[in-house]
Amino acid sequence: MSLNSTQLKHVAHLSRIAVDEAQVPAMLEDLNAILAFAEQLQDPRLDNLAPMAHPLDQTQPLRPDLVTEHDERARLQAGAPAVERGLFLVPQVIES
Repeated sequence: MSLNSTQLKHVAHLSRIAVDEAQVPAMLEDLNAILAFAEQLQDPRLDNLAPMAHPLDQTQPLRPDLVTEHDERARLQAGAPAVERGLFLVPQVIES
């Protein structure tokens, strides 16, 4: 699919985009290139491809899932002006 200048101006009007006559050839070239790229995705050879997590055939090295930090809530909240049930209390900023 490719657009002509009449269709481009119609789409620009519907989109409320001002397009100068001098911009039309460049915009047509850009939009037609985008549409040509989108048409490549309709290739039937792409129908049976499995989704990929990464474009390279690599595995992600993972670290062991071990606890490395200890609970220091009481020490960190010791200097807080107000704490309730383990949570910092802050002044209300939004009126209800």
